[in-house]
Amino acid sequence: MTTPSQARRKLAAPTVAMLPRIADSLSFLYLDIVRVLQDDTGVLAEVSSELHGRQTVYLPTAALSCVLLGPGTSITAPAMATLARHGTTVLITGSGGVRCYAATQPASLSTTWLERQARSWADDTHRLRIATAMYEKRFGAGTVPPGTTLQQLRGMEGQRVKAQYKILAQQHRIGRFRRAYDPAQWDLQDPVNLALSSANTCLYGIVHAAVHSLGMSPALGFVHQGNQQALVYDVADLYKAELTIPLAFSLHSSPNPEAQARRSFRDDLRLFRLLPRIVHDIQDLLDPGSDREAPDPEEELVDLWDPVTGAVPGGINHAADG
Repeated sequence: MTTPSQARRKLAAPTVAMLPRIADSLSFLYLDIVRVLQDDTGVLAEVSSELHGRQTVYLPTAALSCVLLGPGTSITAPAMATLARHGTTVLITGSGGVRCYAATQPASLSTTWLERQARSWADDTHRLRIATAMYEKRFGAGTVPPGTTLQQLRGMEGQRVKAQYKILAQQHRIGRFRRAYDPAQWDLQDPVNLALSSANTCLYGIVHAAVHSLGMSPALGFVHQGNQQALVYDVADLYKAELTIPLAFSLHSSPNPEAQARRSFRDDLRLFRLLPRIVHDIQDLLDPGSDREAPDPEEELVDLWDPVTGAVPGGINHAADG
């Protein structure tokens, strides 16, 4: 006989068909100084204080693309397992969500995009094409002349960013602005730099979630290299001029620019529809011009590799008859 507790657990456990597509998960959650655990109903954040006692908030795990766990946060193994079943990326970050130290990746992912990424990354010609396409996405279609080198593209990008800083500084009447990021002197930085670092880290979290959702490696970048988040930095650079830089300058007089940047970025995510856009842009970079439909998760089975025929269906017995 099924007990009420067992029934609640069964109802809370999602089936594959119930899980939302990555494009439907449009938000993230930053937590610090809380305990994250699992009960019979779902995943919850728990905090205790002398003034308010014990307070709990249930987390909409199936609707979260990623969860950022800041200092003072603990999480139980059952809660981590539930987040993994829902395909939620979990990032371990520093104070205020600044700096990402580690990330989880759900295990039930296809390797299709990882293999495409690895082939393109290992081939210098393909890698250069994708790096050039990334710059062109920032500058606008058709703005990169044929034969432009990466060194020239980097110079073009630097000039555009400086020009944007200058224009925004003039608009907000804050004088000359210089981008600075120094974790060792974090509290001494001006509000725009604080807000920009905080907003960029939130952007990295969303990009990291998108990269992981496709089963790709965040370490194999096309412009950046030598870092476990090289691809994250590549993709995030596509959106900074549009999203995080203007936001940071708008918070130049905020008393708490870091927190305000996170809240503003989070609140605007649905307006931006950023996550599906990131997924589409990554796929378009690796497979330009192709029409793609979301794969049916019920049909995703593990394939076997064969050096002659390529992918061989998995989940069947390949023993010879007789």
